[in-house]
Amino acid sequence: MKVDYPGLLVEPLPSGNTRYRVRPEGERKKRIRIHCGPGHDDFQRQYLAARRGEKPEPLKVASDYAKPRSIAWLVSTYLEYLEARVKAGTTSHKTLKKKRNLLNRLLARPDKKMLIPQEKLIQMQDDMGATPAQADAFIEAVAVMYDWAIERKHIGTNPARGIKSVYEKGDGATPWKAADVRAFYKIHAAGTKAHVAMSVLLWTGCRIEDLTILGRAHECVLDGIEALRWQPLKKGSSEVTMPLLPPLKAATRVPKIQGATYVLGRGGKPFSSGDSMSAMFKRWCKDAGLGHLSAHGVRKGLAELLAELGCSQYEIMAILGHSEAKTSEVYTRRVERWKLAKTAVEKIDVSHAWG
Repeated sequence: MKVDYPGLLVEPLPSGNTRYRVRPEGERKKRIRIHCGPGHDDFQRQYLAARRGEKPEPLKVASDYAKPRSIAWLVSTYLEYLEARVKAGTTSHKTLKKKRNLLNRLLARPDKKMLIPQEKLIQMQDDMGATPAQADAFIEAVAVMYDWAIERKHIGTNPARGIKSVYEKGDGATPWKAADVRAFYKIHAAGTKAHVAMSVLLWTGCRIEDLTILGRAHECVLDGIEALRWQPLKKGSSEVTMPLLPPLKAATRVPKIQGATYVLGRGGKPFSSGDSMSAMFKRWCKDAGLGHLSAHGVRKGLAELLAELGCSQYEIMAILGHSEAKTSEVYTRRVERWKLAKTAVEKIDVSHAWG
């Protein structure tokens, strides 16, 4: 049922957020801002106050609504702390989003005691058995929250520490091969967003989240050579500088609509997050019959190709922006082992090996 609120002004902002303002009754030129929209528990109070010409107080924070010293209070207080860090620029919005999604599992019955029995957390971990990596991420998020609470004397023990991991890490994303790239390009022709996205991933080795920022503003000329220079979004990554290769430059110039980034979302604007970019790239893979592949596999395939071509781990570090040599060493070690194995086989006289 649609409800009409006289004097309510709903104003979309360039940031993607929405501002709500109200004209007081009988004063068409005056506008009073309220802090939430229809459907929120506090909307009615704020709307009626504004209609009376009164400026309503801002919303109370979530922890004010929770029962003191409950798990709901702890989760809300911790998330408010992370929100403040996001505003200060010391924590990423992506981290806050992941923490909120994981910790919201504790709020199904929000007035429980702050200290959750360890066996209950293990049961929650078991209930997520279909997604073991997510189950472990949940336990780790809870453990970090309790560590934070202990430091601030909210609680004295951490029930999430000591819970065993259930996820066994495999080989990770499947590396792309040349045939896979050709199949992708066959479906996604030059000029399409998918073609541009693949070209940037393939010829820069960047991570999927960097597609939300990379654009012409990162192009420069160094020693007479056209290049790309950018700071990857992943925390701890080193700045990357590499030549702007002809196939990449060509691919990024074909689209009729050019914007702040090479890969544009709806309305010609950059994608809002790495998660949304990743989900879209996964859809493009499925459209090309490559549903088993992902954006990360492009980067992994490039790393293996560079190793096979004889690049050292430090050269791979420079191209892919690895901050630690051990990350690139994974690929060079694999190629080196194969070369040693082939050399060893050539030395073996099979006819006498078991004689």
